[in-house]
Amino acid sequence: MAALLGAAVGLVLGLTGAGGGIFAVPALVFGLGWGVPQAGPVALLAVGASAAVGSAHGLRVGLVRYRAAMLMAGIGVAVAPLGTWMAHRLPERWLVGLFAIAMMVVAVRMYRASRARTAGTDKGTDLAASAGTAPQPPCRMNPETGRLHWTRRVAATLGLIGAVSGFASGLLGVGGGFVIVPALRRFTDITVHGVVATSLFVIALISAGTVANAWWNGMHPGPQGWMFVVGGIVGMLLGRALTPHIAASRLQQIFSALMAAVALGMFAKAFGV
Repeated sequence: MAALLGAAVGLVLGLTGAGGGIFAVPALVFGLGWGVPQAGPVALLAVGASAAVGSAHGLRVGLVRYRAAMLMAGIGVAVAPLGTWMAHRLPERWLVGLFAIAMMVVAVRMYRASRARTAGTDKGTDLAASAGTAPQPPCRMNPETGRLHWTRRVAATLGLIGAVSGFASGLLGVGGGFVIVPALRRFTDITVHGVVATSLFVIALISAGTVANAWWNGMHPGPQGWMFVVGGIVGMLLGRALTPHIAASRLQQIFSALMAAVALGMFAKAFGV
């Protein structure tokens, strides 16, 4: 059961991008009956390992903005213990409720992105930007070098993204992709493929640091946890292989509806409604 649940999470992560890892904690909570504080580090281990596999291609072809990723990950790893500390002090129902809210936010964003892709809104936005009518993001690529043009504002923006992502990772046991992807799309002009590849790399780094901290404090996945991790890696490989053959917009709509249903289930679990 743990391996199948892990494979399902990895499959969603591979098919939908960085935000799919938010299914990991509900899979452990509902599928194996774990509590959120127990499930968080193991879910993060599975998501981080899967993200590392998924980001390998981006590293090979140069899509990962590794300097930005290292900055976001470094700050995220430093802030993550604060989220972990809070996770062990919040009442269980409030922690589950916060996770359900995060899932609902991701579901709404994923659905809106799928509708925009279907309607061709993204294409229209790109045309507007090329015509100079769209506002310029604070973090821009240097057209001569193909790299980010680093300023204090760029460093501060990316550092804040990393801090929020790291806090979410420690608090909820998620990779933080639901923070990183929309933030990079909003505040940078990195391509969509570059955003996803960079996000996966940041998730892998933050997850590694957060899991190492949890391990140091006595967390051990156990047999079920390791089976969940292995299943997640296999699911990620399968999802990346299937991505070119499936309509992304329809897939995102299906998963956003599923995510909203799971979020409502977690609300019910938290507050007994």
